[in-house]
Amino acid sequence: MEKKPETGGSLISSIESVGRKAFNPDGDDGTRSEGQRQLSQLISRTGTSPLIAALNALIKPDRMPRWLRLHLMDLLTLMPQRHDGVRATIEFVFASHPSSTVKTSEASAPQKQGANITLEALKLATGLLAVPPASVEAEKWFTGIAPQLLELLDGKEGNDLVKAAAYIIGYGILGRKQFGAPGSPGWRVFAEPMVAVINPSLSTQKSTSEALVFSAGPDAVVDLQKEATIVQPDELALALRRLTALLNAHPNPGLTGRLLAPLLLPLWTLSSWPEADKACVESFCHPSKTLLQIYLKISGSTEKYSLVVNNLLCNGSDLSDDAHWTYGSSGDSSITVKRHRGRSATLVPELNWAILENKSKSFTELLQTTASESDTSKLFLRLFEYAFKRQDRSDEVKVTMALGDDEDPALRIVQSKVLQAMLDKIPDRLIADSKGMLKLSERILAEFCDLPDNIDSASVALSLVNIVITAPSFQKTEADGKLLSSIEVSLDKITKDNHPDISQTARNLSLVLRYRDEIDDPSERPTAPTDRQVEDRKTYNLALSYITQADSPPPVRSEGLNLISGLIRSSSSILDIQGVVVLLSSLLADEEDYINLRVMKLFVQLAEKHPKSVVKELLEHYADANEEANVDTRLRFGEAILQVIQRLGDTFSNEIASQVAESLLSIAGRRGHRPKTEEKQAREERLRARQNRAAKTAWGGQVPDLSEDINAAEQERTKEEKKRDEVLAQILQGWESKRGSEDVRVRSSALSIFLVGLETNIAGIGATLVEGSVDLCVSILTIESEPEKAILRRAAIVLILTFVKALAEAREQRRRLGFGLTDASREHIVQILEYVAQTDNDGLVQQHARDVVESLQNWQVTAMLPEKQEDDAPIFTGIAGLGVNLPKLEDHGAQRPKPLIEEIE
Repeated sequence: MEKKPETGGSLISSIESVGRKAFNPDGDDGTRSEGQRQLSQLISRTGTSPLIAALNALIKPDRMPRWLRLHLMDLLTLMPQRHDGVRATIEFVFASHPSSTVKTSEASAPQKQGANITLEALKLATGLLAVPPASVEAEKWFTGIAPQLLELLDGKEGNDLVKAAAYIIGYGILGRKQFGAPGSPGWRVFAEPMVAVINPSLSTQKSTSEALVFSAGPDAVVDLQKEATIVQPDELALALRRLTALLNAHPNPGLTGRLLAPLLLPLWTLSSWPEADKACVESFCHPSKTLLQIYLKISGSTEKYSLVVNNLLCNGSDLSDDAHWTYGSSGDSSITVKRHRGRSATLVPELNWAILENKSKSFTELLQTTASESDTSKLFLRLFEYAFKRQDRSDEVKVTMALGDDEDPALRIVQSKVLQAMLDKIPDRLIADSKGMLKLSERILAEFCDLPDNIDSASVALSLVNIVITAPSFQKTEADGKLLSSIEVSLDKITKDNHPDISQTARNLSLVLRYRDEIDDPSERPTAPTDRQVEDRKTYNLALSYITQADSPPPVRSEGLNLISGLIRSSSSILDIQGVVVLLSSLLADEEDYINLRVMKLFVQLAEKHPKSVVKELLEHYADANEEANVDTRLRFGEAILQVIQRLGDTFSNEIASQVAESLLSIAGRRGHRPKTEEKQAREERLRARQNRAAKTAWGGQVPDLSEDINAAEQERTKEEKKRDEVLAQILQGWESKRGSEDVRVRSSALSIFLVGLETNIAGIGATLVEGSVDLCVSILTIESEPEKAILRRAAIVLILTFVKALAEAREQRRRLGFGLTDASREHIVQILEYVAQTDNDGLVQQHARDVVESLQNWQVTAMLPEKQEDDAPIFTGIAGLGVNLPKLEDHGAQRPKPLIEEIE
């Protein structure tokens, strides 16, 4: 017969009883040994989740003797090492953390599915799992939790746990130098199993698949395993999925670069795999392409694109001096990794024109989606210059290439093919470095005029000149006059030489170049931007594309925000302030924490230079007059307003302070009405009523309560626990908007933001608004006494306390605020607060009320003392009966008599 699991209360009692028996220092050895055996059995048969809850309850201060508490803490610390310990630990933290106690079903406008995971709870869970206990070696600890975290990363347990696992691995382990550096325990356990599957050259472990050999004679050994599969298709696909989930869930640019940099060429090979069917694309090509685009958008450069071109047809790399690996196709449209031995195998496949065509097309598409125009133009010039130099050398030396020449003829063909593909597919992206293109074209044309043998290079140079001078942004007056003159001379000479293939083109270009500025109306010609403006414009457009593209992965969107942050810091003149503010506002409605936190920082940066535009936009979304946003989104805008106020400091005054204060008091007041919300609530109420009537009809009476398990669990709980949960349920239900009124959480948030404004610069807000805020708080304390309004009353009473402290600080600093607190007002407030301290149903409100009363009394005593002036004489002037006088400190230059020490009886 299966034993019924122990309930929470009985489990706590059992652990406490057996634990005292097992570790009691006053007990004999036999008793302790028997107790430890019983405790081990109890721990083994108990599930991880109830065990964590029970141990957490037992280790609370003063709950257990210290000698038992230490042993129980050790047990709790090692819980993640159980087969389900990681998930149980994460779920326990999310369920018990104060910031995560609001359930999704209880939110006024739920947006998140599943657990209500907050960043604070996530950081706590990361601290518990990512830092090994002092009693366990890091390698052993990570080996125990790695399979569980990587399994959560697969997504089978839900998207929330994917994000949690990615944060713990990415920030908690691999994000620390101690654990995340290559070769460290965290890297070997978490990163290497993923990257070494994609690129076996990165593996630090010796292969377990040894070659099978036998002796064919006394001096001959035959290898029967020259080729062996070292990575199966499922392993490769799993590594790609896990790496994508890790980098997308919580973007970390530094970690992204460290993980993907050594995978550049393998990812290129997989993403451009020839003749891949649909299943192969979904499992291998598409994930590889996504990772490759993420890396190149974050860390792309001309050197990295050039590396891909030079290895366009590569497949694999070296494993050791006598072995290498390659990707290979399996029979079921999958890709495997194979190890090859001996010198007969080659890393570069035989040149195949169909594959080269496909690779060149894929590379051009990669440039279009990831490379900036500057990088594209530089890459084109570099490849073209290489090709031009090689052709020069081939013209000078008319001999067959020697075997030992370091020039690879296949590479020449590959680069030429890529050049042609770039000219055909993306000619408009090649003119970013127009000056460099004109310089290269001028040199090629000049050399062609001297030695007209290489007509192919001259033809390409003419195409480059055509692309540059016909571009709308080209202005002849802004270009290098000497350079253009040299090009015109070369064009005229080519025209006169009557080359059948290029002379007519040269003549047309010469005419266009000569009359280029006459084509456009000078009055409509835009002012040429500076080099910095050109670069900033490219950066801004790139950032917008990163952020707004629907298929941009999280690391790329994060990089786009970083680019905009750099433009704001440099006070770039190309920034469209209103457009940026609107863009940031749309992003703040996103539910992703990595977006929200970065957007708030950008709002703060922008407010330093454009406070009015930023504050106006934030207040409009916070007030939400059109009732379009949910509560979570509005609270995020409130947090952004708070950070902006703190950043403005003393400059938070005048029009900005008045605008913010008026909006906040309007939101915090009791007269706020939201008709659309009221109409929506009425519809939902009618729908619930219809559903209840239908259910009663179906059951023929009252609908029975079928939750037997819940009722059984309820019987085990104490009356205090039941009463507490009933109060909490009432409070959470009361937070929602009632009959179209403003949400209590938003009103409390508005008061909290207002008191931050008081702390920042009370004088800047003005007497009328400050007095109105105090009156509003007094009204809230006296009228809105419902249990669900406790958070509102807490905010109100803290605002009053902040007001009193601000008055005291102003008096100490001898600042004139222009307003104060009269005796009548002070007595009225004290009277109300004393009543609140006696009658309020919230203990924290009562304590705050007593604190404010004490502060008001202290402030009254201080106010009765005369204010000290700068020229006041010292309070201490002498002691009666003694001839001791203080030295005069009038003139720094005059000699002063030293104090005398007199002996007295």
